[in-house]
Amino acid sequence: MFDTTTMIKIVGSLCGSLLVLLLGNFVAGSLYQVGGDGHDQAYVIDTGEEDAPVDEEPAEQEPTGDAVDFGALLASADAAAGEKLFKACKACHKVEDGKNGVGPHLYGVVNRSVGSVDGFKYSGSLVAVVETWDADALNAYLENPKEYAPGTKMTYKGMKDVEDRANLIAWLDSLDG
Repeated sequence: MFDTTTMIKIVGSLCGSLLVLLLGNFVAGSLYQVGGDGHDQAYVIDTGEEDAPVDEEPAEQEPTGDAVDFGALLASADAAAGEKLFKACKACHKVEDGKNGVGPHLYGVVNRSVGSVDGFKYSGSLVAVVETWDADALNAYLENPKEYAPGTKMTYKGMKDVEDRANLIAWLDSLDG
């Protein structure tokens, strides 16, 4: 029933199938690998902001945090401009009370305890960083979520302009009266 020729054909077809599988894996890997390190995120949310030039240092950007009085900036913020900036957040967040999207709802987020939205599973790293979403914590988080809370599930790359962050926070604060 099995002779040498049949056995060679079976082994040859298995080796050929393995070769096709390995070649297909190599081709697919080279097509879909975007960066040099292979750790780029699969889905990037377009915020409408242009990426900064690669050679620009973070120190050259507009100062944030302690260098700018964020409280004064927030007091003069334009909530209507913040509503327009929310377009980047709409992909994952809702502003209706109790309606979660991919992220938790943002109704009443200003001065709300972190991790307090019922029915939403937060990443542990975020809860460990801050207890309450006050304006300063939101400002720091929105600037660069991955740096502020390493390990967060939020894929948003951040809002670089401190005035835009102030406008957005002012609008979010106005939602709950």
